[in-house]
Amino acid sequence: MTHKRNNEETGALENWHSWEDLTRRECNKWRLYKTFRDAEHLYNLTEACLGGNLSCLLKEKGHLDDSSAKFYTACVVEALSFLHCQGVVYRDVKPENVVLDEQGYGKLIGSRCLRRVEVGKKTWTFCGTLGYMAPEVILSKGHSTYADLWSLGVFMFELLSGRLPFDGSDSLKILTATVHGIDEIEFPKSFCKDACDLIKNLCRGKPLERLASQRNKAKAIQKHKWFDGFNWDGLCKRKLTPPLIPKKQWSCAQTGRISDHSVQTKTHFLETVPAETLTALLHPKA
Repeated sequence: MTHKRNNEETGALENWHSWEDLTRRECNKWRLYKTFRDAEHLYNLTEACLGGNLSCLLKEKGHLDDSSAKFYTACVVEALSFLHCQGVVYRDVKPENVVLDEQGYGKLIGSRCLRRVEVGKKTWTFCGTLGYMAPEVILSKGHSTYADLWSLGVFMFELLSGRLPFDGSDSLKILTATVHGIDEIEFPKSFCKDACDLIKNLCRGKPLERLASQRNKAKAIQKHKWFDGFNWDGLCKRKLTPPLIPKKQWSCAQTGRISDHSVQTKTHFLETVPAETLTALLHPKA
């Protein structure tokens, strides 16, 4: 349930209808079956994914092993591939937005940040979650589906390490680290060479240089060495054994409930960062 006024102000009402249209086929996405409304609220009848979200799993385990991270990353790749083919940018890829169904498969939940973008066009909305946003979103250069590739690389890094690559004690430090790029980040020694290579290729500063931004798109990720031997067909047909099969129902607080943090990031950021500092970040001197 969400407040209708908030959704109208952020343009999320249209996004919910888009998500309903997009979730009529199985593709590792959280199914939205029906929407209802009254004078003040929107109500969403969704698939019940009671296995908790990956954020909870990370808090429990600290970080995931290479095999588990590969499985959940593949689930997200399949979901993003479908959305991108429909001209939709998700803009909020993070462990909190990936929930586990009863079989243990990862599902990308509905987001009020998603938006349809015409081929060759961009959107300029400051939307997403600090630490996962692509540089072009932060710098208001306009962004498209390529922004999701950056977030996917951050998602991988967090699954394997239990922390964000671009982190800091305040909003400015996080955004500054993001703009400086992945090459300034020291990778944990526990990361295998192929995982490091994939993350760096997804988190290229220039959107068009990111892996999967060109012709091959998702296939470029599927064919990367980190995924050597991974059964993509088995994933799509749900014939793989997930790393974790939920054995109990989690509370509503642990399942994929959509938080307000993502859509309020802009307000929070502007309230906490001095105007002169924001100007310096967005318009650095030559």
